[in-house]
Amino acid sequence: MSLVRSGELNRRITLQQRSTSTDSFGERSPTWQDLMTVWAEIEPLSGRELELAQKLSSEASHRITVRYQPVLSDTRWVASLRALYKSRIFNIQAALNEHEANVRIHLLASEGLNDGI
Repeated sequence: MSLVRSGELNRRITLQQRSTSTDSFGERSPTWQDLMTVWAEIEPLSGRELELAQKLSSEASHRITVRYQPVLSDTRWVASLRALYKSRIFNIQAALNEHEANVRIHLLASEGLNDGI
């Protein structure tokens, strides 16, 4: 079990949850609500380019490390969230509690194909 040193978590990210709002015409549209802002480390893992609908797109996978918080230990719920860092949007796929030690959580995320929708 390794402790989290303060210098490791040097990016301020916002975790958001998808919700639905109704406009003045009664139409429902997806929106995102801020849940929490935390310190994190963002590490790129891999990247690839894809051709979707005759358009070239790129995707990068990342590991986002944050301090342990009990709410982030439910990987199915966390997989419905997204993370924002400056103008970047990360779609979270999973949350891993490192060694089940309740010290840090690794969020596995992708960036580039969509905006979390």
